[in-house]
Amino acid sequence: MDSLPIDLSHPAVQDYLALVRLQVLTPLSLLINVAALLVCAILANPTITQVARDHPTAISPNPPAIGIYALVLFVGQLGYCLLLVLASKPETKQTLIKAVGVSLVLANWVMAFWAIAWVFSWFLAATILQGILLLLLFYSNIALLVYHPPTSARPLDTALIHAPLRFFLALPLSILFPYSLFLTLGLSFDPTPPGLPRHYSAWHAWSGFAVVMSTNLFALIIVVLRRDLVWCVAATWLCISIWLDTPKPAPVY
Repeated sequence: MDSLPIDLSHPAVQDYLALVRLQVLTPLSLLINVAALLVCAILANPTITQVARDHPTAISPNPPAIGIYALVLFVGQLGYCLLLVLASKPETKQTLIKAVGVSLVLANWVMAFWAIAWVFSWFLAATILQGILLLLLFYSNIALLVYHPPTSARPLDTALIHAPLRFFLALPLSILFPYSLFLTLGLSFDPTPPGLPRHYSAWHAWSGFAVVMSTNLFALIIVVLRRDLVWCVAATWLCISIWLDTPKPAPVY
């Protein structure tokens, strides 16, 4: 047979093939991400938590709080994968294909590689990976808001596409990227038996204040302008996770 009985250049056929690719690649990338994080959090030596404990900073988050956040994020992504398979509305399919596309697939892979770099204490590589993750997630979220904004006519799109993507973006923006950058720049202190740095200057308190202030100001602008409940919950959760990991310098509070 010289050629297929369908026109592969037709836009409808291309969209169908793109959706099929996403139906395969997205769950696979989520599985890889979850597996890598579980291995690095439980089986690796040192674990993700131990590396964090060995390198405390003014913006170190509380590991259990971040773990629960990640669990909620993965549940949201699982719902996204189900929507990929069950979507019937053309608008929903276009949102999945055009706005999110492979960026979420790549983001999951990048997150998995970040976990590996973190447990090996490759902080420069971890920072670069978090920067790439931010670019991917910013692209998806901006494309969603500009070209496929949430609407009450499609509540599942809002719950299973917009919400998980914004929840995902908030994590590296507020915690993972600045934390990795702090360690790359040496803005950490050696833990002492009581858990406090020997000198106040070792806190790098005002650097921590700048991160917390800027990320929360960004979140406030989004919440006020867009009345974004998802971002409000995510930003509040991540901010509390920083405060729960004590001790902390006063400016961070």
